[in-house]
Amino acid sequence: MAHFRFASEILRRLGEELNPGVDQSILELVKNSYDADASWCEVRFEGVDRPGGRVLVRDDGVGMHPADIASAWLVLGRSSKTTTKLTGKNRTSAGNKGLGRLAALRMGQRVILRTRPQNSPQVFSVTIDWNTYADAQTVEEVDLPIAKAPAGDFDYGTEVVVDGLYKAISRGEARKLARAMLLLADPFSDSPDSFRPRISSEEFADLAEIVSRSYFDEADFHLSAILDDKGMASAEISDWQGNVLWTANHETLGAPTKHHNRPYNAPPAHFDFWAFRLSSESFSVRSSSLSEVRQWLRAVGNVHLYINGLRIAPYGNEGNDWLGLNAARVASPEERPSTNNSIGRVTVVDPSEKLRQKTDRSGIIENDEFEELKAFAANALSWLARERMRQAENRRRAQREAAPQKTKNAKEIIKKTLNNMSSSEAKPLIKQFEQYERSAAEEISSLQREVDLYRTLASAGITAATFAHESHGGPFKVLDQAVPAIERRARKLLPDLYDKEFAEPIEDIRKSMSGLRVLAIAILRMLRKSKRRRGYIDVHQLIREVLSTYEPFLNQRHAHVVFEESSARAVLLGTPAGMESIISNLLTNSLAAFERAESFDRTIKITTRVDVGSRPSVTINVADTGPGITDLPLDDIWLPGQTSNPEGTGLGLVIVKDCVSDLGGQVAAHERSELGGAEFVIRLPILASSDRIRAAASGGQRR
Repeated sequence: MAHFRFASEILRRLGEELNPGVDQSILELVKNSYDADASWCEVRFEGVDRPGGRVLVRDDGVGMHPADIASAWLVLGRSSKTTTKLTGKNRTSAGNKGLGRLAALRMGQRVILRTRPQNSPQVFSVTIDWNTYADAQTVEEVDLPIAKAPAGDFDYGTEVVVDGLYKAISRGEARKLARAMLLLADPFSDSPDSFRPRISSEEFADLAEIVSRSYFDEADFHLSAILDDKGMASAEISDWQGNVLWTANHETLGAPTKHHNRPYNAPPAHFDFWAFRLSSESFSVRSSSLSEVRQWLRAVGNVHLYINGLRIAPYGNEGNDWLGLNAARVASPEERPSTNNSIGRVTVVDPSEKLRQKTDRSGIIENDEFEELKAFAANALSWLARERMRQAENRRRAQREAAPQKTKNAKEIIKKTLNNMSSSEAKPLIKQFEQYERSAAEEISSLQREVDLYRTLASAGITAATFAHESHGGPFKVLDQAVPAIERRARKLLPDLYDKEFAEPIEDIRKSMSGLRVLAIAILRMLRKSKRRRGYIDVHQLIREVLSTYEPFLNQRHAHVVFEESSARAVLLGTPAGMESIISNLLTNSLAAFERAESFDRTIKITTRVDVGSRPSVTINVADTGPGITDLPLDDIWLPGQTSNPEGTGLGLVIVKDCVSDLGGQVAAHERSELGGAEFVIRLPILASSDRIRAAASGGQRR
């Protein structure tokens, strides 16, 4: 009778293919300790900074008898652990299929297992020499005797030694492991029954200390959201002193879908989230320093996922923003937390295993239950942001309302002081005070005009955005269908008159449609959230894209653009929206000048020059054949509201100057250029390193 047999090579291949990294491999051995009801587990590194070192994992768990070793620990692909049976400490087993530990065991040439069950006077051990499998044809040919010996000073629990490491363990790998271990079994809890793993290593002695600190009490806001067994959510937010600020029910938090206030289809969960204001002002009255909290958040920050008492990777790992905190902050920066200034945990009790880990331990299978759990946490974070925004708005409103009274009180105090002075002393001071009041009033009036201008521009932008969205789905579609129909019918019914009477106005309609479509596209492009994210920008490519978008619009106004770009590459760090605003505002500035002067020669020339010296930069010159700067003093063109166009806002060049400043550059204007019209010269810093430029090019522009 024949049977399946496995070649010994399968152990090497499984060990390599199941290995997600040193940290996750060793973490599987730590999880075995958790399943054994250990209260502590120590990972000791000995000489791991070079090949040949060893890793020792020791715990105080229940230990194993020979039958447990033979029928469970040495069996790969099947686990005696079940999700329906809890351990003695009411823990749900973290192991699965018995494959996880193989990746760790294959890290070295030899493995030594020593274990002592509770109430046993003996220690049981087994030694695995992987070299013996290299000489064997099948796995079954290698015998693994289980030895017995008096316990001596070996305490209850289990010890696994992986000796003769094939590769050194780097500091980066050890740092990941330290972070993973200390987050593994919920460092948020102070329960005496909590599982406490630790690292012992002369090479990396500082790592465990950093991540074992706790500064939860220093958080400005603590969000506590609960999802009950019926799928209904509730939450509350308290301040750093423990005072409850806001509460929310299921309806307030937001339902899983937009149209139905139905329960969440997810296991019961508890979401704790601590948000910090990392400013000197916030920590002026705290017991901890700002630098200490920053360092702690760098080590353990982000939102972590715990299922049945154990942390699940990669959720909350560095770079794993699984709840989209940073994306939400980019879209709406004010009062939104990020992975750099917060820490949280989503705790799930899931004995029925609705949330299942992938076999390779790379996360949870993304089923409906997992997506609903994410929606619950994300909705709670959005509620937190809304309440913080409302608080900030109330604070600003209170400050605005209180400001006039504060000013009035200050004036009265000054007047009382002046009245108590002699006439000769008070007279010059009164005159200076009156002059100050007039200057302050003028400044307030100027600021109010500037605010009104920006509000007007914002309102115009909202209206334009609405037009752009509506026109794409409505009027443009109707016109696209109607114009060809009119043309066909006119050619058919009036063939003799078409070229003379209809061809030109129909073509004018097409050109006008093209111009309007460009305007709508340009507005929608600028409004994209991705345009407001910082990233690497290829200056020449961006200018070409803007010119391509504006081409029909320019053609309709009989304007011609000449773009002479430098042969050298120019890459800078900033927001595409800012860079596009510079080019588009200068283009519209030239077009407005052409219209005012009724110019026939309408040429805009854009040139770039790249300087790769000690301070690498790109210089962008934009000149035109318009009338030049004639109606305003040169310095006044940068002031809000100052414009020679009676219908203009006077904000275009202000936006140009602000955007250039945001990019770390300078801008200058000349009344006349070689072309006869105005010229604007923009100088922006660019990346100096060719490696960084290549990386930006290969990674694309983050838009």
